[in-house]
Amino acid sequence: MKRIFLYLFVISCSISCTEKNITYSSFEEYPTPSETNLYVDYTKETTTFKIWSPIAEKVQLHLFQNGDRGSALESISLDLDVKTGIWSTKINKDLNGTYYTYQIMHEGNWLEETPGIYATATGVNGKRAMVLDFDSTNPEGWNEDKGPTIKSPNEAIIYELHIRDMTIHPQSGSSKPGKYLGLVEEGTKGPENVSTAIDHLKELGITHVHLLPTYDHYSIDETKLDTPQFNWGYDPQNYNVPEGSFSSDPFKAEVRIKEFKQMVKAFHDHGIGVILDVVYNHTGRTENSNFNLELPGYYYRQWEDGKFSDASACGNETASDRIMMQKYITESVAFWAKEYHLDGFRFDLMGIHDIETMNKVAEKVKSVNPNIFIYGEGWTAGDSPLPIEKRALKKNTLEMPEVSAFSDDLRDGLKGSVFEEKSTGFVSGAKSTEESVKMGIVGAIKHPQIAYDKVNYSKAPWTNKPWQSVSYVSCHDNHTVFDKLKISREDATDEELVAMQKLTNAIVMTSQGIAFMHAGSEMLRTKNGEHNSYNLPDSINQIDWNWKSNNADVVDYYKNLIRLRKEHPAFRMDTADEVREKLTFVKDSKGLISYKISNHANGDKWKNIYVIYNAKPERLTYMLEGFWRVAVLGDDFDFEGKEMMKNSISIPPISMAVLFEE
Repeated sequence: MKRIFLYLFVISCSISCTEKNITYSSFEEYPTPSETNLYVDYTKETTTFKIWSPIAEKVQLHLFQNGDRGSALESISLDLDVKTGIWSTKINKDLNGTYYTYQIMHEGNWLEETPGIYATATGVNGKRAMVLDFDSTNPEGWNEDKGPTIKSPNEAIIYELHIRDMTIHPQSGSSKPGKYLGLVEEGTKGPENVSTAIDHLKELGITHVHLLPTYDHYSIDETKLDTPQFNWGYDPQNYNVPEGSFSSDPFKAEVRIKEFKQMVKAFHDHGIGVILDVVYNHTGRTENSNFNLELPGYYYRQWEDGKFSDASACGNETASDRIMMQKYITESVAFWAKEYHLDGFRFDLMGIHDIETMNKVAEKVKSVNPNIFIYGEGWTAGDSPLPIEKRALKKNTLEMPEVSAFSDDLRDGLKGSVFEEKSTGFVSGAKSTEESVKMGIVGAIKHPQIAYDKVNYSKAPWTNKPWQSVSYVSCHDNHTVFDKLKISREDATDEELVAMQKLTNAIVMTSQGIAFMHAGSEMLRTKNGEHNSYNLPDSINQIDWNWKSNNADVVDYYKNLIRLRKEHPAFRMDTADEVREKLTFVKDSKGLISYKISNHANGDKWKNIYVIYNAKPERLTYMLEGFWRVAVLGDDFDFEGKEMMKNSISIPPISMAVLFEE
C-alpha cells in the first residue's frame, strides 16, 4: 500500500430528494435494489442506462462521439423509480462505440460528470465511459479459453509482478515495452541471450502471475505516455476497466480490453493462471470520486462526527458492510472473473472489508469458475468504525473458509520486521524466531508441536486449512528480500547474503501454504534500498535483465525449488488433519529447523521426506537414523536421489537439505 493524502470533507446523513419530497434520515433508509443489474444493458437494437442515486434531484445522461474531447451530442434526462432509487432511460438504436457520462443534481447543484461506477469501458484517463459490444473484443479461441485446474489453492505458485516493470528495461528485448502485449511477447531475449517476459516465466515454472492493480487508476496521465510515469496503481478510479497506459492506444476504449484479454489468453495457452490485485478498500479520490459523484457519502464509512474514516491511510475507506457497496464489490469481482477469465484475486487491505462480504465474494466467483481462489492482506492501516470482530482480518480467517491471508508471521520470522530496517530473522541470525517459521511451515493451522505463545504476531492458529495461509517473504511493499538482508546484516559477506536470500524462499517453497514470490527474487532483485517505490522511476522499479545473466546460478536454484514443489504434493497438503498426522518436527534450535513428512503424504511418490533448514553460518553435521536418499543439499538438486546417506549428513552453511525414502 502506498501512503497518500487526500482531501477529506464532512457529509450530512440527513438528505432529502426534493423533487419527489422524500427525506432519508440515514443511509440505512435508502432503498437498496441489491438484485437489480446496474450495468449498461446493450444490444444492437437498444441500450438501457441505469444509475442508483435515491437522493439525486435530477440525473442527466450525456452522449459523446469521443472519449476525451468535444461537447455532448445529446443530453437526456433520466427517470426515477422512487421504490428503487434507480434513474434510467432506454435509447432505441445501436450505440456501440458511443461515449457517455452521467451528471447528478444534488442539493440544487450539478455535480461533476462521471462515467458511473459500473462503467466497463472508458476513454483516455477514464473520464467518459463507452457503450461497447464486448463480444467484439474477444480474441480468437476466447470461448474455449480457460486457466489452470487446481484441486487446492496451495497447488498455485504465485509470481507477483507489475506489468511495466517486466519489460520496460532497454535490454528486455521487448518490442512493446511496458505493455500488456509486451509481457506475453514470445521469443524476447535480454543480455547474454537470456529469455525475458513470458518465456522467463515459463522457464521458472510458476503456475500463476499476480498482476499489481491493472484496473484504471488516477496517477498515470494516459495522454502523455511519451513521458515516463510510474505508479503501482493503488489509487482506484474505474474498477471495472483495464488500465489504459498498458495498452497500445489508451484513446480507444476497446483497445485496452482486447489487449488485456489477449494477455490473459496467452498466459492460459501456456498453463499459467492470472490473478488481479484489487483495491476495493478505498478510492484514489474522495470528494470527487466516481462513487461520491454518483451518490455522495454512501459508499464510504464515517465516524460519528461525519468525518470520513481512514483505515486505508489513503484518505478514506469504503463501506463494504452497506448493502449496495457489498453488491458492487461482489459483482465487480465476478465481472472480471467472467469477462476476463481471471483465475484469482488478491484483496488489498482486506481487513477493511467485512467478513460477510469476503465470504460472498468467494462464493460468487467460485460459481463462475471453481478454480478461482481469493487471498488478501488480513490487516488494516488504521482504525475503522467497523467492529474488529466483523473485519476480514487474518485472525478472523477461521470464519472465511474459502479465503486465504498473507502470513506476516512467516515473512518477518524469516528475515525480520518490515517496519524495522535493522531487525533480523531466522535466516539472518535472529534468536527465537523458530516458532514463527514453524507456524508458517504448517500453514498457520493448529499443530501440537508449535508453541504459539512464542510466535511473533499470532498467538493462536488462524486457518482451518493450510492453504488459507499465503507463504511469502517479500512482495512489492517494503524492501526486496535481498535489500532487507543487506541492510540488516551489513557484516555479512556477499556469499552469505545470497545464501540467506535463497534459504528464505526455499522455506516458502517447502511450506504448506500457498507459495508466493516477488518478481525478480530469483535474480536477486534490488531497488537500491528503497522500501516504498510506488511512484519511483523505472530506474528503481524495473527488472534489470542483466541480473538474470549475472545470477544464473540463483535463477537455476529457484527453478529447482519450483520443480521440487510441483513434483511433490507432500509440500502442499490440503487438510489440517493430514498436516498434523504426517508432518512432525524433529529438531529446532537457534538457526535450525528440521521435520519429517511421512507415509506418502498427499499421494506423494516419496514415502518419507526429511527437510532440514540450516541457517547457521557454519556447516552442520546432522545425525540421521536409517538410509536416506539426498534430493537437495545446498545448491545441488538430484530429483532421483542417487546419493545415499546413513547415520549423518553434512549440511552447508545457510542452506536447505531435503532427503527421502522411497
